[in-house]
Amino acid sequence: MIRRAFLAAAFAIVMFQAAGAQAPEPQTRPAASASAAPAAPITKLPVRRVVLYKNGVGYFEHVGRVRGSQSVAIDLNTAQLNDVLKSLTTLDLGDGRIADVSFNSDTPFAQRLRELTLPLGEKTTLPELLGALRGARLEVRTGEGVIAGRLLSVERRQRKDGTQGDQVTLVTAAGDLRSVALDPGVSVKLAEHDSAEQVGAYLGLLASNRAQDHRRLTIATVGTAARDVMVSYISEVPIWKTTYRVVLPTDGKAILQGWAVVDNTIGEDWDNVELSLVAGAPQSFVQPLSQPVYGRRPVVAIAAATQSAPQLHQDTLTQTAGDVSGRVVDGSGSVLRGVTVTDVDSAGRRKTAVTDGSGRYSFRQPTPGANHLEFELAGFDRTVVSSVNFDVLGGTMQDIAMKVGSVAETLTVTAESPRVDTPSVSRSSSVRLGGGGGIGGGAGGGTVGGLTPATPATAAIDRAAVEDRLAGLQAAADGQRLGDLFEYRVKGTVTIRRNQSALVPILRSDVGVERVSLWNERRGARPLRSLWLTNSSGLTLDAGSFTVLDGSTFAGEGLVDTIRPGEKRLLSYASDLAVQIEQHRGDDQERISRVTIAHGVAVERSEQAMRKVYTIRNSDTTARTIVIEHPVRSGWRLAPGVMPTETSLDAYRFAVPVEAKSTATLVVEERHPLETKYSVAALTDDQIAIFVRGSKDNTRLTQALAPVRAKNAEQQRLGVALSRLQSEADNIGEEQHRLRENIGVLKGSAAEQQLLKRYIAQLTEQEDRIVQLRKETADLDQQMAAGQKEMTALLEALIFDIEMVEADENVGDGRQAIPRS
Repeated sequence: MIRRAFLAAAFAIVMFQAAGAQAPEPQTRPAASASAAPAAPITKLPVRRVVLYKNGVGYFEHVGRVRGSQSVAIDLNTAQLNDVLKSLTTLDLGDGRIADVSFNSDTPFAQRLRELTLPLGEKTTLPELLGALRGARLEVRTGEGVIAGRLLSVERRQRKDGTQGDQVTLVTAAGDLRSVALDPGVSVKLAEHDSAEQVGAYLGLLASNRAQDHRRLTIATVGTAARDVMVSYISEVPIWKTTYRVVLPTDGKAILQGWAVVDNTIGEDWDNVELSLVAGAPQSFVQPLSQPVYGRRPVVAIAAATQSAPQLHQDTLTQTAGDVSGRVVDGSGSVLRGVTVTDVDSAGRRKTAVTDGSGRYSFRQPTPGANHLEFELAGFDRTVVSSVNFDVLGGTMQDIAMKVGSVAETLTVTAESPRVDTPSVSRSSSVRLGGGGGIGGGAGGGTVGGLTPATPATAAIDRAAVEDRLAGLQAAADGQRLGDLFEYRVKGTVTIRRNQSALVPILRSDVGVERVSLWNERRGARPLRSLWLTNSSGLTLDAGSFTVLDGSTFAGEGLVDTIRPGEKRLLSYASDLAVQIEQHRGDDQERISRVTIAHGVAVERSEQAMRKVYTIRNSDTTARTIVIEHPVRSGWRLAPGVMPTETSLDAYRFAVPVEAKSTATLVVEERHPLETKYSVAALTDDQIAIFVRGSKDNTRLTQALAPVRAKNAEQQRLGVALSRLQSEADNIGEEQHRLRENIGVLKGSAAEQQLLKRYIAQLTEQEDRIVQLRKETADLDQQMAAGQKEMTALLEALIFDIEMVEADENVGDGRQAIPRS
């Protein structure tokens, strides 16, 4: 009770002070000429154009009409202000000018608290408030009466019942100390005007802090006539998201729908604005221009648990020859987009493609033989080209010109109404995407436009009619390039209320898809159901998620990276439980393919071969096309004759058709080149014998190597003789050392004199032999030096490039191998 009574009194004081404090602030205006019209009241400048980027930045344009020297305002929040001050551009589109731009400042709340005379924080209890008012005059009303005096202290004491409670101690005018427990039913009144003002200022600051996020930008203009004013800036916004629907009808064309999820979290509504969505991230940053700058510590994100996620498949680097492609034009030579091209082989199997914005189409490796092509487009005669022979290895180009037929009626559907039978509207029509009205709307404010209302569950659903309606839907956005970026510009205008979101249709196009199952060694035995999708929309498809509807039923979903016009990409969306794939290594081998000899060096080039065998089992009752991703390994290349359908950055992709209830095998052979170098002078007889036996010109090689081998044998003989002389000289030196030691210990007796003569004779004989050895060694050194010179000349003159033949012994898969030493 005392707390409620105190707060009521405090707020009454605040309201009394606020009534005198809310007088209008003086507006600063530059001096105008005497003929200038009087200033008009401040009005809000509405937003008319919004461009959202993928880096979380939005570009906003406000356009409005002013008269005379009028000020206009834009409402923002504090988070926007930094970006606005950094990027604000103002233009007076008439004869006036922009005088100034002002905004309400934002002093930090903690700093404004420090400026108060009361030492209080943002969250204050009653005891803390009373403690800050020590010495103030209070009137405490209890059931026994009123006690008046100055506040001495606020203490927490134990009551008689054992509980804790607060009590105040007052000093009365008579000097008495009176303690009063702050129990329910006790009220406290501030008896001094100054104390009431201090508490009122504190409460007013708390109240203003609730609205501190509201910032108003005021643009003052100077002029005389009515004219338009434009203000533009960038602001941080939520990143817009892209999501797709791939509709696979039972018959006919595949349909791609694109949607964008857009959020309006800025300070005002988007009412009839032009909306553009840009698939790109121009460089942008945040700079705190509107607040005092303090040192900041880095923010370290909390690690999230790793979970399995959908896969993104790399785009194609190279595509194997053997595809059929062409260009479709009308009678005047203008390209035709959206033409359905069907390839029908001799067995009646059909493949479908759709021409892109350049009028081009392509099929991946059609069935060899005599096929025929069918070309269909509303308003043109159906065209059939028969007896087209496709060469799988060579590729085929088939251009066609279509003739204009009867003019077909076209139904244009915009995003204004969720019904597909709404008449077409002009570009100036409004698409309202906020509030409680659209399909999917609810308390969160999200809306969806452009979809047909659900049929009641009790009614029979005509699947063909559903597919026809899906085919008739049109995108509510135009796409165009913006330099390196890509823009989706929504047709008409859009309304999204503040703090609401919308699902905006941005794309609808017929696309060429081929149903395949994708497998790589990271997936285990089961492949992924996938679509080989060709972006024939002529637009850039932004990265996002996609959902596949097959026969009007959910079939799976996944992720897609950015796809440029005309690109082909694999999109996986579900596991294929009807197919199993096993892999094992085949025979490995190595064989010498060539030997080159130059400058005394023999280079042996060999190849290591490896085979991998993939066994595919299709248990389904329908045929499958299985795409095997074989990894690209550094230093290895595919063997001649092994041709993938396409190649990505880290995998070769092989498309393998597998009939129902059958098994197919894919064999991928790779080669790894090796190179070994030898010194020709150091070749052994066994190595030379291998080279001679494996050479296709062994007679000439034998004759060319004969002088080298003879000179090498001669050098080896001289080396052996030189080693023998050196060994003899070493033995003589050891013997002379022994004799000299023995001579040193003789004493000079008759017997010793006889032994001394004997030792001296031996030394004399050994010295003569040493002289002879030195002469023979010098002679051998000269012979070896001359022989080495001759050997060098022979090696420099010996140049051969020898292709090795295969041996007679079969190895592995039938190739021959030459043994290496």
